[in-house]
Amino acid sequence: MDSQIDLDGTAGLPRRREPDLAGLAAFTLDRAGRVVSWSLTATTLFGQAADGVVGHDVCEVLMTGPGQREFVRSALDQVAAGRVWSATVAGGALGDGRFAIRCEPMAGAGGEALMIVQRAWPQPTPNWLDGAAVIGSTLDLSETAAEIAAVAVPGFADGIGVYGAERLLAADEFTSPQGSREAVVRRLAARLRGKPEADTNRLLRPGEVLVLGEDSPSSQAMTTGEPVLFDALDGQSAARLGSHPDGQELISGYCSFLAMPLIARGAVVGCAVFARTLASPAFSPSDIVLAGELASRAAVCIDNARLYHRERRTALALQRGLLPGRPRVPPTMEVAQCYLPVGASVVGGDWHDIVPLAGGGAALIVGDAMGHGPEAAAVMVQLRTAAHTLAELELAPEEVLQRLDRMAAEMPAALFATCIYTVVNPDGNSCVAAQAGHLQPMLTSPDGGTQILELPPGLPLGLGEDSFEATEIRLPPGATIALYTDGLVESRTRPLDKGLAALRHELTGALAGPGTTLDSACETVTRALREHGEDDITLVLARIRD
Repeated sequence: MDSQIDLDGTAGLPRRREPDLAGLAAFTLDRAGRVVSWSLTATTLFGQAADGVVGHDVCEVLMTGPGQREFVRSALDQVAAGRVWSATVAGGALGDGRFAIRCEPMAGAGGEALMIVQRAWPQPTPNWLDGAAVIGSTLDLSETAAEIAAVAVPGFADGIGVYGAERLLAADEFTSPQGSREAVVRRLAARLRGKPEADTNRLLRPGEVLVLGEDSPSSQAMTTGEPVLFDALDGQSAARLGSHPDGQELISGYCSFLAMPLIARGAVVGCAVFARTLASPAFSPSDIVLAGELASRAAVCIDNARLYHRERRTALALQRGLLPGRPRVPPTMEVAQCYLPVGASVVGGDWHDIVPLAGGGAALIVGDAMGHGPEAAAVMVQLRTAAHTLAELELAPEEVLQRLDRMAAEMPAALFATCIYTVVNPDGNSCVAAQAGHLQPMLTSPDGGTQILELPPGLPLGLGEDSFEATEIRLPPGATIALYTDGLVESRTRPLDKGLAALRHELTGALAGPGTTLDSACETVTRALREHGEDDITLVLARIRD
């Protein structure tokens, strides 16, 4: 018997083979939801032949979208009771279009149901869903969740809670511990119709981490990846809410709920729980389709925000690890330092360090790895760590630079760096300095006079020349030595000679006043010169205490 029956024409009359301009089709289902017959127009409308559909569950071949299994079950229950059922659906194998479906009992057909499906022309998206376009306007997780809540309430529901999977948010773990069916979630946002945001947040606190038992509808939705309709809160959730002063009012005021999993890139990233009061119609299977459209966009936006938050958290953690620790300044000396990375970076290629030495002296180190940003920072942190370790061994400045030079030459990246290494001796009012391709230090006397200290030339680290020479410098009482990087004195609009002149001028003014601290002077000089800066800026000022 041919299972493709004529549901489109009148028996006994020739059928005209014309295009299905109305987008109308019909098929029949048995009580279990299996396809009994499949019309020619169904083949035309859905692109599936009868021999591939008949005998199969309609939820496996056509109604495959979120919540459509419940949709079909509800329709068949209505037909079994002798009633006609209708709704509008979309998604799954139906595709992007929306379809009006009517399901009615067939007389004398043993409980079979006739499904009449028509493409809705036009079937506009509900107005409240238009607002979903704004979701994800930022990559902030809390703001994204708040945008989801604002779209859903009051357009679709009277209340909503948006939750993220805590293991995914905190540690990028996609699965729960083996054998556990509990869901650990973090409330990202909540919204209740007619209730001020402050009151809602006191009751349903954003950021609160909750452990949901396996009987919780939210846990079930996240575990199965399927929506769950329910008409009362589970005992655990009711007890939690009931402990709040306004919780009982919330429990008694809502009577219909829908837990919708948020699935992005194949992973369940959270759950949205919609709620309606007695004044609103209870959620129906057709509402699941609309909630699914919102959930699909919401899940991707939440996952985008989660990924951005993870990358930013990782970057900040790495950058904090690259920044120098609190300097240990010997009591015989006064030292100040300023560091300003270029652009939005937290660290770049510049580095500075202060290493206390035996006898009350200290090694002052300033370096500059070529470039800026993460690549330069990766070279910088290796050189800074090595220089600090070598300084603690109290090696001579030229020997420290020789070892750093050999280390830089062996690095995989073909980068080089400049460095100046100075050992200050308070007992002798002197310092010994050597430089590798770096700018010469400046010395400012108490009367405001400045001079550039001429050190023997040295090539930058990484060129493998291994030839550096140290010079001993007398430090008059109260004199301040300044070490700096080229970002402070040179840019595309300011030649080096003019930048050095500006630095001498600013040092004279900042250090001339009686009782001026090095910290305030360092900040003043850096602020005055940074406006022309196009590179990382480092300035270190040091003097021997009286």
